[in-house]
Amino acid sequence: MTFFVHAREEAKRAPGPTWVGFLLLVAMPGWAAERIELRIGGQRLAVEVVATPAQRARGLMGRPPLGAREGMLFVFAGDDERCLWMRDTPSALAAAFIDKSGRILNTVEMQPLTDTHHCSKAPARYALETQAVWFSGRGIKPGEAVQGLETVAPASR
Repeated sequence: MTFFVHAREEAKRAPGPTWVGFLLLVAMPGWAAERIELRIGGQRLAVEVVATPAQRARGLMGRPPLGAREGMLFVFAGDDERCLWMRDTPSALAAAFIDKSGRILNTVEMQPLTDTHHCSKAPARYALETQAVWFSGRGIKPGEAVQGLETVAPASR
């Protein structure tokens, strides 16, 4: 709250680039995040990277459905059992839990608008959400390598 009050006060004193920057910050969708391309086998996905606690907590809640070649990559600080759920997420999704070396540990199918926990079978560094049946429909199985993770910055706690 203080940040926004401070930004408004500055904007009143110095209209111009500061005010424009503030407007852009406020007008940006809450889900605007870094986007990268990942490859699994011969498949490509354009994924949104969510690496802060706030971004991870929001995930795809209240968002439009993902496209056929879109996903969301959850980046965690460290390796641990990771769980996802579908609270306020209106479309069915598939997810892959991925270890620090970039190997898929397991995949899960998740139904919309549920609080059922879907967890990794081993310590995971990443979780990749896609449209439902994306992994199974392409024959992608545990043990496969996910390429492109080397460009992802470490997560904040």
